[in-house]
Order: sequence, then C-alpha cells, then structure tokens
Amino acid sequence: MVQLQISEGPLAGNHQEVCHFPFRIGRAAGADLRLEGAGVWDQHLKLDFDPAQGFTLSTLPPALATVNGWPIEAVILRNGDIIEFGSQKLRFWIGATKQSTLHVPENLVWAAICAVTVAQIGLILWLLK
Repeated sequence: MVQLQISEGPLAGNHQEVCHFPFRIGRAAGADLRLEGAGVWDQHLKLDFDPAQGFTLSTLPPALATVNGWPIEAVILRNGDIIEFGSQKLRFWIGATKQSTLHVPENLVWAAICAVTVAQIGLILWLLK
C-alpha cells in the first residue's frame, strides 16, 4: 500500500492512501489529493506506477517540485523520499499491505485435510480385513 504522509501545511500529520494510478496532486477540485497552500498549482504532481520502473513522480508544467532537496521533472521514488512543492511537504511511504482475514478458508482446508486422512485410515482398515 502506498501512502503519502503530509508533513507540512494545514493537513500536517494526515496520511493519504494511494489506491489507483495515475494519482494527481494539486489544488484543483478534481485532484486525488487536494492541497491548498502557497505555491501549489491546480495540477501540480502526478504519481504513477510502471511495473518495469516502479513508482514515478512527475511535475505537471509549469509546476516545480523537489525530491529529497533535488529539483525534479520526473523521478523514480524510493521508500521514505521527501517531496516538497509550494508550501507543502509529503513523505512517500510504501506501507504494509492489509491482509483480509483468512480464518474461514484456512479452517475449511484443515477440515478437508482431516476428512481425507480419516477416509484413508478407514480405507486401510477396510482393506486389511
């Protein structure tokens, strides 16, 4: 699960889960992560995923941004990278995935294994008679 931790600005301390790509960040009402602040454009950043490269972040012209203090137009992100644009600061984070509960399917598999074992023991005893 990809998360963006908001470090500065009015929403500081909040986390935003990224559930789809491309993920747009900006001031516009249609942005996936809407951030108000000085220097934030309507369409400022785009976060995308490419299986061959990984997670890529690009600026949408004429917007400017830095990752770990380096100016970027496009960059491949790594876990913990700090993204700064306008008055905003985000931390890119790949968090632990959420696993749905598997208790019921696991119990059914164990019940099936037990049933097959009992059937095999019964068959062996029947054949020995």
